[in-house]
This record gives sequence, structure tokens and C-alpha cells, in this order.
Amino acid sequence: MIVRSQDGDRFAAHPPQTLCAALFFGPDLGLVHERADRLASTVCADLRDPFRVAELDDAALAGDRARLADEAQAISFTGGRRVVRVRNAGNALAGIFSAFLESPKGDALVVVEAGELSKGAKLRDVFEEAKNAAAVQCYPDSQETQADLVRGALKAEGVSISSEALDAAVSCLGPDRGMARRQIEKLALFALGAKRVEIDDVRAIMGDEAEARLEEVCDLTGEGELPKLDRALERLWSANIAPIAILRVAMSHFQRLALARAPGGPGVEGAIKRYPQVHFSRAASFRAQARRWNDTQLQDALDMLLETEALCKTTAVPSEAVCARALFNIAAMVRGKR
Repeated sequence: MIVRSQDGDRFAAHPPQTLCAALFFGPDLGLVHERADRLASTVCADLRDPFRVAELDDAALAGDRARLADEAQAISFTGGRRVVRVRNAGNALAGIFSAFLESPKGDALVVVEAGELSKGAKLRDVFEEAKNAAAVQCYPDSQETQADLVRGALKAEGVSISSEALDAAVSCLGPDRGMARRQIEKLALFALGAKRVEIDDVRAIMGDEAEARLEEVCDLTGEGELPKLDRALERLWSANIAPIAILRVAMSHFQRLALARAPGGPGVEGAIKRYPQVHFSRAASFRAQARRWNDTQLQDALDMLLETEALCKTTAVPSEAVCARALFNIAAMVRGKR
């Protein structure tokens, strides 16, 4: 079965009951991953459940041709249908999937992710020709689709957006769905409590420069670098970045650190890769922060950020001053701890 890119979101959310396996492929790897997640979630709501979700890659399958069938027919200890996810699939696996789809084992849903596959590629042909499988194209969104994504994310928070602001927001989004979602989510966080997003709001929170500056402040806070943090905050004030936006991005950052340390959680590497992924240029800093912070400190930091946001929203205190004080106090928790 062939699923065109424009129909991919709808297909992933409402797959046919007869579907045994689906291949998501294309140049937009963020969209590939997002749609694969959405399809897998129709079977198992918690994609981190080790009893119901099996994670494989092309090397694991190439080294053991029976592994796919074994995982597909395995029974979950906790009950419920299982999902078998295969990452980074290539044409070398075409024969394995062809044999599996001719005589499927078990009732697991097999969700496969691949990069760009040209027409006539063996792996793509296997899924396009099978009646119980689908090959889902994942090509970059059009401006109209991106506008729908922005409107939908804001509508979910009860917020509207002006036409001028919507055009500006779309112009800031790149061709990768994953990165676009990351930008949209930051705008939605920034807009919480507001009724309407205007162009000044978009300029304050979206775009590569604003994103980089916000992430720099988060990392410097987590590293305990007080002098550098002071200078970084001055740059944010000069760029008219709202204190509420800084606090919300900082909360997201420290929540990710807490997730990295949580018992039974994804660990540091899993937290780095969790959507939206930590940019590779920040990965080393994130790993170091995860080692330096303990659970009690992280909870204290999150409580302080939450209290500071409440102060900014409900009192007449200078927002920039209390935001900076909170970040300095948090940074001081691990200052000198190496």
C-alpha cells in the first residue's frame, strides 16, 4: 500500500485494522519519527514500556534474520498488543521484511523508519506491494501545512494568532518537522495564559538566534557558571526576550535533566534523544550537568522556577530581576562541583 505524504498524518493516527507493518521514509527525518511515534501509539500509549515495545535497528536484524519474527510473536508479560520498532532500515533488510509479510508471525505492529528511498528501492517496493503493509512518504511540509501546525498547537492551549504573527512564525520554521515542532512548542509555552499571539511574541521566542540564546542560559545555569550567565542574561534583556519565556524554557531543561536521572527512565542518552532532541553541540554539556545534579537539587530548582513564574505573573515585582535571581540561585547550587 502506498500512502502519500499529504495523507501520512491521517494514516498514522487512524491505521487500517488489517495493517501488519508500516514503513515511514523520506528526507524529513523529523516527520518520519513523528509519524512512526503516532502510529505506534495507536497500539501502545507508553512507547517506553519495555514489555510492549521492542527497539531494533538494521544491524540487529541483519545479524539475526529470525529476530523480527521472534519479536513479533512474543507475548507481553503485562498483556496487550506489542509494537516492534526498527530504526535506520535500509535495502539490505528487504528480504527479511518480504518473508515476514508473506507469512506474519504474531499480532505485533511492526513500525519501520528509514531515510530517503528512491522509487524502485527494494525496501520501499516490499511495503508498497504488500496488502498488509504500507509505505508512508514523509516529505517536507508545505507552508500551508506548517501554518496548520502552528494554529493547531496554539488552539490546543486556547490561544489564537494574528495573520501577521502566523506568517512570521511559519517563516521561522525549517523544513524538518521535528525542529519545526520544537519551535512551535516553545511558542505555545510562551503563549500560555495569553489570548492571542502577536508578531512581537513570535520575534521574542522563535528563530535560531533566540533559541540559541535561551539554550545557552539553560546550560550556563546548569553548569553553575555565574559570570557567564550574567552576561548571557544581559544579551537576552537587550534582545527583549520575556522573562516568562526564559523561565519556561529553563523548566523544560531541568525537567529533562530530572528525566535523565529518574529510576527506570530513559537514562542520559535517552533523555538527549527524547523529542525534541538536545542539539549535538549541547550534548556534552547536558551529560556533564546530569552527573553534577542530584534529584533533590533538581526538584528544588524546578520548585524555584515555578514559584518565580508565579511571582512574575501575579505580582508587580520586576520580572527581569526575579528571573535573574532565580537562575543565579539555581546555578549556585552546583557552583564549583565538578
